[in-house]
Amino acid sequence: MGLYDIPFQAMDGSTHTLGEHRDDVVMVVNVASRCGLAPQYATLESMQKLYGERGFQVVGFPSNQFLQELGSNEAVQEFCSTTYGVTFPVVDRVRVNGRHAHPLYTELKKTPDADGKAGRVTWNFEKFLVLPGGEVHRFRPRTLPDDPAVVELVEQHLPR
Repeated sequence: MGLYDIPFQAMDGSTHTLGEHRDDVVMVVNVASRCGLAPQYATLESMQKLYGERGFQVVGFPSNQFLQELGSNEAVQEFCSTTYGVTFPVVDRVRVNGRHAHPLYTELKKTPDADGKAGRVTWNFEKFLVLPGGEVHRFRPRTLPDDPAVVELVEQHLPR
């Protein structure tokens, strides 16, 4: 099964795949509401608004893997919308590491970061930029969503 075929659940229980955005630039991010990096939600939303109509899509994957996510999908959804005005999809909670990691993350974690290191997600707000055609670039949590290296890749690969 390829990256675009791996199913994941939305908070409403519907099933989706990255294949729905095969021609887009997609930023997959493991998010956590109580994390000190949570202000990145605002930057992710800004990027979604700036580039969304041109084929850019942020998808947030809440994870309590680092014990910093709220206790229910409803609480996460409310936090995202009321605190940061998030309009991009924030899907059902997942595990990003370990034996029970979501299959999408198992696949994404094969991608090395700029230092050549693949493997475990190190913390909340690790970003995977999936370009049209399935090429993946990995950015560690402290790299901001609007870091020049990220923005350059997004702008180079926007399909429209």
